[in-house]
Amino acid sequence: MLKQIAIVALLGMSASAMAGEWQVKVGASVLAPTGDHNLGGATVEADHEFGFTPSVEYFFNDNFSTELLLATPFNHDVLVNGTSQASIKHLPPTITAKYNFKNSTRFTPYIGVGGTAFIAWDEDGLAKDVKEEFGLAGQVGFNYQPADAKNWGVYADVRYADLSPEVTLVDDTKFDLDIDPIVYTLGYSYKF
Repeated sequence: MLKQIAIVALLGMSASAMAGEWQVKVGASVLAPTGDHNLGGATVEADHEFGFTPSVEYFFNDNFSTELLLATPFNHDVLVNGTSQASIKHLPPTITAKYNFKNSTRFTPYIGVGGTAFIAWDEDGLAKDVKEEFGLAGQVGFNYQPADAKNWGVYADVRYADLSPEVTLVDDTKFDLDIDPIVYTLGYSYKF
């Protein structure tokens, strides 16, 4: 259902996409999980990670855009009572439809909503299998274009994703790893 809504929304916006602009963004992010799971009295959680988060954004007009986050893989340690017991690599492709609050200053705040995925591979340690997960995503942030900049700028944003992939341990115990990350990003943007 979420996929269908996102596709319909993006197709609807693309009807006015004849004279848009592209923007590429290169950022560094901290992915901070906010959830944990109680497994037989033990607290299971994913650790914080740093990553390189490039993205591509298309502007339909001054206010509406869509952004595709193309992050490099994140590698999480799975902690049981604070001790690493497994590791999981994953990709978090995320697409958001955004509203940009154009104004007379060089700051352009924005908000966005969309969908994200948790695509896992290379499980290690006690994790035998981690299922793919899909969830909702939201973001708030701003672009800033310095006075001497023609096409480039800097940006900062915060994203939230609702993700709880199912993990199967080597003893066949299954549980949902409540990651639900907040992602803090600072980066450079270039519009062409």
